[in-house]
Formats: sequence, C-alpha cells, structure tokens
Amino acid sequence: MNHPVRGPELPDARGPLSAALIAFLRGAGPLPSPVDAADADPYGDDPQLALYLCYELHYRGFAGVPAEAEWDPELLRVRAALERRYLAALRADTPVHDRLDDALGALLVEPAEGTGASHFLCEEGELWQLREYAAQRSLYHLKEADPHAWVLPRLWGRAKAAMAAVEYDEFGGGRAERVHARLFADLMRDLDLDTRYGRYLDAAPAEMLAVVNLMSLFGLHRALRGALVGHFADVEITSSPGSRRLAEALRRTGAGAAAQFFYDEHVEADAVHEQVVRHEVIGGLLEEEPELAADIAFGVDATEYLEDRLARRLLTDWRAGRSSLRVPLGEPSTV
Repeated sequence: MNHPVRGPELPDARGPLSAALIAFLRGAGPLPSPVDAADADPYGDDPQLALYLCYELHYRGFAGVPAEAEWDPELLRVRAALERRYLAALRADTPVHDRLDDALGALLVEPAEGTGASHFLCEEGELWQLREYAAQRSLYHLKEADPHAWVLPRLWGRAKAAMAAVEYDEFGGGRAERVHARLFADLMRDLDLDTRYGRYLDAAPAEMLAVVNLMSLFGLHRALRGALVGHFADVEITSSPGSRRLAEALRRTGAGAAAQFFYDEHVEADAVHEQVVRHEVIGGLLEEEPELAADIAFGVDATEYLEDRLARRLLTDWRAGRSSLRVPLGEPSTV
C-alpha cells in the first residue's frame, strides 16, 4: 500500500495557477493548462508559488499528497511550461558577463559602501527585521545544500570530488547535530520562530520564492549543470562576508548564541569552500567541459539578479517601516 508523504501542509493559493495545482494535489480538480502557465508573469506570486509546489514534490512533498505525484506526467508538462517561461525571462533580464573570470571577479570585490540586505541589517536592522529575514530564508536553509546535491551525478573527476567535499561539510561532516539545516533551525528557535519545515511558505513573497526556485531549476536539469555550479560558486563566495555582517547584527540586537553561531560557522566554513569551489569544482569542470564557461557565468549572474530583486523588496518595505512578508510574524513570545 502506498502511503502519503509526510510533509508540510499545502499553502494558500495566490492565483488561478497555484489554486488549480493545489486542488489537483488534493485530488479535487484538474491541473492548470500548460498554455496558461506559459503566459503567466514569470516573477509573479502565482506562477512562482506554482513552480515552488512542483519542485517541493522532489524534496519532502506535502501532507496528504501521494509520493507518486512527483513524477505525474501531466504535472511535469505544467512544470516544464513554467520553467521555460521563467528561464527565458532570466536569460532576457539578467545582465551576463562576457567572461567567466569577470563574473567571478565581481563577487570577490566587497564594495566600500554596500547597500544589500545584510549591510542594512548589520548597520541598522532591528530584531523584527532579522526575524523576517530568517523566516524567509528558512525556505532554503531548512534544506540547505539539498538542491546542489543533484549536480553530483553530473560531475566527475576533480569537480565531483571537490563538490562532494563541500557538500559533506554542509551536511555536518557526518554529525547530525552539525548539519547546517539543523543549525539554522537552532537559529530560528533563538529568534522565537517556528522551525517546522515549510512553515513560512505562505509568508514569503515571490522574490524569495524565485531565489529558491532558481536552485531547484538548475539542480534538476542536467543541461543546466554549469549554471548550478555558477550559482553554487556565487553562494559560497558571497556567504562569508555576508555571514559576518549577519552575525554582527544578531549580536547587536541581542539574539541568542545559537542564532549567532549559525552565521559565525559560515564565516569560517565558506571562506574555505569559496576556494574549493572556484579552483577545484569550476576548474575541474572546465577541464572536462570548457564549453560550459558561459553557463557557469549565467548561473553567477542570474543568482545576483534575483538576490538584488529580493534585497530591493526587503529594503523598500523595511525602510518604510512595514513588514516584508505577505503574512506578518507577530510579536515574539515573552515566555
């Protein structure tokens, strides 16, 4: 007998595409049309949630949804239409460096006066803003490194060995209590956030869903293995300085030791990972497949493009004194 996957509850719909998809997953209606999916605003709340729902079936699924839904052929046709629309928009909108060295070099230069979300949180962010930031990032960090593991079967030699070494660290080096997803759950607990997987999906805006969906898009397609490596390089290169700023923000606002530890851990670990990814993962991949250099650059630049969109959304809301979330968190517990 087949049992339903024990995952988070399905979220609320954000439009006709996600409503039809949720109804289908509940066994209560037909799928949306691939034609409708192909015509949707690629960055909008509705198609981004629909795409997220499709991808989540490859992770932990949803409560009450059979595991077999992961490979439903009609659902995959809808997902493919959403992906084509999203990828086409990214290729059209992302400013791409002509040379991979230029794309990577831009990441290695810390601006004298940074304007991103981590700079804001470090310099003037308040605890409620840090809680919102953590709630949104939990959509990735509670499955940290999982999307990148899909690239391992598509690599070999130096690139495969180096990627596996970095992933081993991300998964705690064989120690369950050191798995980075577990450390992020500890951070959330210190911030009085709900640590249940997928808990804040309803709260996260389309800009956050787009960032997480990019990882799944690149990870699930062998043809995009170069873009996935570029995305991973961006994450590792930018993580150490960004984590240093976030750790300082958490200390300044009085967050607990576990919250600070997550980012302190990433300052050190990702400084090492950045070297491994640049020299061994990318270097090894280009030895075998030099034609993937443009795809790697695209992965870097698309990641920066979506992170910039997310930062603009966060900072616009926060500087106006309002929540960046679709569903506000409420006040932390005083118990």
